[in-house]
Amino acid sequence: MVVDTDYIFKLIQEGVDDATDAEDNRTVEILIAGRTGAGKSTLVNAVFHSELAETGMGKPVTRKTRRLTKEGSPLAITDTRGLELENHQEIIDDLMAHVRGQASQPRPSGHIHIAWMCIPEDGRRVEEGEIKLVEQLAEYVPVLGIITKARADNIHGTKFSAVVERQLRGAKSVLRVRALPECLDDGHELPPSGLAELAKATAELIPAAMRSAFARSQKVDVDQKVAEAKKVVRVAIVSAGALGATPVPLVDAGLVPIQVAMLVKISRIFFGTAPSRAFFRSLIMSVGATAGGRLIVTTLLKLIPGPGQI
Repeated sequence: MVVDTDYIFKLIQEGVDDATDAEDNRTVEILIAGRTGAGKSTLVNAVFHSELAETGMGKPVTRKTRRLTKEGSPLAITDTRGLELENHQEIIDDLMAHVRGQASQPRPSGHIHIAWMCIPEDGRRVEEGEIKLVEQLAEYVPVLGIITKARADNIHGTKFSAVVERQLRGAKSVLRVRALPECLDDGHELPPSGLAELAKATAELIPAAMRSAFARSQKVDVDQKVAEAKKVVRVAIVSAGALGATPVPLVDAGLVPIQVAMLVKISRIFFGTAPSRAFFRSLIMSVGATAGGRLIVTTLLKLIPGPGQI
């Protein structure tokens, strides 16, 4: 039996459109601060799908700050620079004016949701500007202290993480991370570390309404993605079950958009993007006869009262 692949593709397009229309369009806003060379850009690119720090479009929000976004990504990074400069107070004042302006917006989706203060471990010090900024930011948003380029916390009996915790009193917690693998002089290799823990801590501190957007944008914590994907599957199961129980012939065609929308949403959760329409058309051409045959059989069975519905 010949299957009308154009019809099936139309149903698939409907599913893709439904997934796009239903997609949570909220954007999680993260402020990332620290001195030059703290590894902020490297950290952003290691945690999130988009190479935001390299290819994102930067829009200035103060003289020393820019907001990085990328089309299709539910993430925005407010990137501050130069806190080690002598005029760090001027930079902090400009930045806090921006944060207060965002906090005054009526919609929480427009607020800064969390701040990451990056301090490189190899510097073994906390700058005055970093301490002041954390104190002021903590009045408006949760702050995470992030020790970047982590190699050795304990040197000469002193844990640098403990020093950072004492000095950044406004931070909710302090985490050590290494965004890239490193090879030491003795040949010992250090793999990336602490990234999933950073993602977990961030998800716990941002508003609940923003966690879905954060799960889609990050790529290091699989557990978050699995949890979000399960929510999508549960919704699809309920919708498909209700539709499948309808005693009307040809109603099973409505399952195609539901299933496609589910696949699109799951793809976005895990990979930050969705399959193209060309991909679905290729899939239809290769397995369309099988899918179409099943659709026809289930439709014909529905014509049989009682047993057909089962």
